[in-house]
Amino acid sequence: MVRARYKQVVDRFAAEIQAGSLAPGTRLPTHRDLARSEGMALVTASRVYAELEAMGLVSGETGRGTFVREAKLPQAHGLDQQATPDGMLDLNFNYPAMPGQAELLRSALRQLATAGNLDALLRYSPHGGRAHERATAARHLQQRGLFVDGEQVALVTGAQHGLATTVMALLQPGDLVAIDALSYPGFKLLAETHRLELAPLPAAGQGPDPEALRALCQRRRVRAIYTMPTLHNPMGWVMSSAHRQALVEVARQHGLLIIEDAAYAFLERHAQPPLATLAPELTVYVSGLSKNVAAGLRVGFVVAPAPWLVQIERAIRATTWNAPGLMTAIACAWLEDGTVASLEEQKRQDAQARQSLVSQVLGDLGCIRHPASYFAWLPLREEQRADRVAMALLSQGISVATAQPFSTGPAPQALRLALGSVPLEVLRDALGRVKQTIEAQAY
Repeated sequence: MVRARYKQVVDRFAAEIQAGSLAPGTRLPTHRDLARSEGMALVTASRVYAELEAMGLVSGETGRGTFVREAKLPQAHGLDQQATPDGMLDLNFNYPAMPGQAELLRSALRQLATAGNLDALLRYSPHGGRAHERATAARHLQQRGLFVDGEQVALVTGAQHGLATTVMALLQPGDLVAIDALSYPGFKLLAETHRLELAPLPAAGQGPDPEALRALCQRRRVRAIYTMPTLHNPMGWVMSSAHRQALVEVARQHGLLIIEDAAYAFLERHAQPPLATLAPELTVYVSGLSKNVAAGLRVGFVVAPAPWLVQIERAIRATTWNAPGLMTAIACAWLEDGTVASLEEQKRQDAQARQSLVSQVLGDLGCIRHPASYFAWLPLREEQRADRVAMALLSQGISVATAQPFSTGPAPQALRLALGSVPLEVLRDALGRVKQTIEAQAY
């Protein structure tokens, strides 16, 4: 079978990149110049670059062109969690922990071992959780400004599972979902897995542009919007009340499902009310205990209107049947005895201390961040390449994420720094090395 000519061009570029003939950071011909030099249509030239990008060999940047990617940086770097090598400083993923949490777990396990209802944890439970567990979660969510009863809450195996069951239950392959141009990679992966189409929304102040969403809805049939109104990942936004109202207005006008991700909302002491309180009939609210307690405690919460919750519970059954009884029992005990509230307060103070270090060390590099968050967005200078900086840092034992995993459109040249996983006493040095590497990579 004769191989399509454009495939031959793809193969030639791929071979040159992999052999090192085209070095990382090399700017490739424009789509138009490639079409002219190869005697092919412009749309075919664009297809060449699209295939190379899908292979992880190049990246395209609006207004700048197409560049050879740093080949040694794994394509899924910043997206897929891998085992962290000994000695690696992880500024890629957030799993904040407080001193003494291991002892808290030992104590909880001892108490659980002597509990009279231990046998119940070995049996199936209702898909959305037992009534007393759901009521405990509902009381906890009151601290987030969400006043619901336990019948409106389903327990899931972490917030990511909550997002997954929401997508499974309420969306269909091919549905169009509006999302920030920079957003949480876990939802991007869900969209890819469930064959959803994502429509990037530009920013307007501290959140997605409501007028851009309105215009999108007027052009196309949008099924849902995924958003993080309180401590957005990766930008750290906290939407104002007016911004939230504007989004809700568009959602009501066009019948959009709102998927509200509140994974980091606990860090903001004085957040505006959740979207789920402004539009309870349209909103699925998802949160969990991975960030405020521990990443290994895979317990999350989904709040949704009653008809949707029935569908979500069926998705829970299809995936895990129910949240693990042992983890749920520990989580509920900690919610009831104040352990979670205490850990949340410690982590608020910890996040602020880490952001203070960011301000001191990286303050002149134009970081975009919120003083209560566990991450910082670091735009690079126009002449710099994020993958080259990330690779240089990896060689020094520091792992950071580029913008690529967070981008739902063309990726800017930027780094996302996760601040919550490195011990506080070594974070200053790690940030200093990030700054030195960025400055050394300028050319």
